[in-house]
Amino acid sequence: MDEKNENPSLATAVDEERDLTPWYAIRLYSNSLSKVADFFKENGMEYFVPMQYRDYMDENGKHRRKLRPVVSNLIFVKKTVRQQAMSELLIRCQYKMSVITRDRTTRDYYEIPAKQMYEFQAMCNPDIEMRKYLSSEESRLKVGTPVLVKHGPLKGLSGRLVRQSHKYFLLKEVPGLGVMLKVSRWCCQPIETKNPKE
Repeated sequence: MDEKNENPSLATAVDEERDLTPWYAIRLYSNSLSKVADFFKENGMEYFVPMQYRDYMDENGKHRRKLRPVVSNLIFVKKTVRQQAMSELLIRCQYKMSVITRDRTTRDYYEIPAKQMYEFQAMCNPDIEMRKYLSSEESRLKVGTPVLVKHGPLKGLSGRLVRQSHKYFLLKEVPGLGVMLKVSRWCCQPIETKNPKE
C-alpha cells in the first residue's frame, strides 16, 4: 500500500472538515487489501486503510514493529464519482468486493459524512496510545452519551462517551468498524438533541 496514505493528525482532520465529500466503506472478500488499494490508486481514487503497529520477531530473533491494517477486509474510498460509476469500477477489479449499503433492503450505498470520516481518520492515528478498535457489533452494544470534546488533545472531536474498565473513552463509529480513544470525561460536553415534539 502507498506509504503516503497516512492517517491525518487531529489538526488536519479539523482543517479538512471543509471538504464535504462523503466516503464509502467497502468490504473485501479476499485477503488482497494491498492490491485493492493499488487498484483504487491507479484509478485516481482517494482511499483510507486504518493501520496499527504490530510487534513481531524477525528471522534473527530481533523485536520489530510494523504498520499493518487493523482489519484485512475493509477499505474506505472517497466518493468522487457517482454510485453507478463506482459500481462499474468495482466490476472491473479482479478482486471481489462490495460497498456497504444503508440496509439490507436497498442497494443505495451508505455515504459516510465527511466530518465523521475525517474524525474517524484522526482517531485512527497509529501513534496515539490508549486506542481500541471494535467491530460494528461491539460498537453497537456500547452504551454512551453523545459528546463534543471541548478541551485537551481531542478538542473538536465528537462521538459517544463510553466507560470501560473504570476508564472513559470517546467512541467513533463508521460502517464496518469503531475506534475508541481514552479521554477525560471532564473535557467532554454532552451534545443536546432536539426534542421531536418541538
